[in-house]
Amino acid sequence: MTISIRDGGPEDVPAILGMLDSAVAWLVAQGRTGQWGSTPWSENPKAVAMVQRYVEEGSPFLAEIDGVPVGTLTLTEAPGSYVEAVDEPERYVHLLASDRRFKGYGVGSALLAHAAEATRAAGISLLRVDCYAGDDRKLVAYYEANGFTATEAFVVGPDDWPGQVLARRL
Repeated sequence: MTISIRDGGPEDVPAILGMLDSAVAWLVAQGRTGQWGSTPWSENPKAVAMVQRYVEEGSPFLAEIDGVPVGTLTLTEAPGSYVEAVDEPERYVHLLASDRRFKGYGVGSALLAHAAEATRAAGISLLRVDCYAGDDRKLVAYYEANGFTATEAFVVGPDDWPGQVLARRL
């Protein structure tokens, strides 16, 4: 199966929310609710508004297999407010998710490679992302396997959600 990646837009918000919902269901089935809780993104008005904002302000990409959306990420020029900005141009990965029915197909890695290439093509040499760093740090290890290096850890929110910022020099 060939993964193709295309630019996304506001019309893709329902598909993006569907992939995020799929990821939540997958995490819940594993008993891993620390990352994103147990409520589907599409049922959380704050989450829906965040997805819409990133899609409107950033550069969303959708991975497809045979024309079916199977993964997504959005690039912006800065991190969320909970992560300190850096003193150089950067691109920041937000909302990386894939339809869990396609787990193991390399969808996330293809999207991260595309994000790196889009960042490089823009003449920018720093790509960053943050992720959930709780439990067994599997997600941190995933980004490290995709060329990122852990930089600073952080906690956010009333529940002290553990996060990790990672960077990749291009």
